[in-house]
Amino acid sequence: MNIYFACSITGGRELEGFYARFVAFLEADGHIIPTSHLARSEALEGERILTPRDVYDRDVSWIRECDALIAEVGVPSHGVGYEIGYALNCQKPVLCLYENGRKVSKMITGNPDPALRVAAYSAFEEAVAHARNFLGVF
Repeated sequence: MNIYFACSITGGRELEGFYARFVAFLEADGHIIPTSHLARSEALEGERILTPRDVYDRDVSWIRECDALIAEVGVPSHGVGYEIGYALNCQKPVLCLYENGRKVSKMITGNPDPALRVAAYSAFEEAVAHARNFLGVF
């Protein structure tokens, strides 16, 4: 399955370790992750060389081509919020994950769109279980 993984880049990289492990899990399960480079520590450097328009064009193309979007929303990010809304507008299924205790926008937690699932996790294994459950319905 082609999965767009969304995570904070300029909003903060404190969950970078989670991002890397999570993308590795998705890839080990055989999924294609066009955004896998964003989970790496050098993501910010690589993104700096692109123009804002290049990033926009690339990312919306990847969202249109994906089967589903999974986002880690525990670190606030304008880009991730936009990607979630764009994916839902394209009628893509979306899973938003966040670590228990983190504040998440009510625009995400209160969204009644049936294509959106929001799930909290206490440990990495719980996030993996949420993802496998989400991806198992396709």
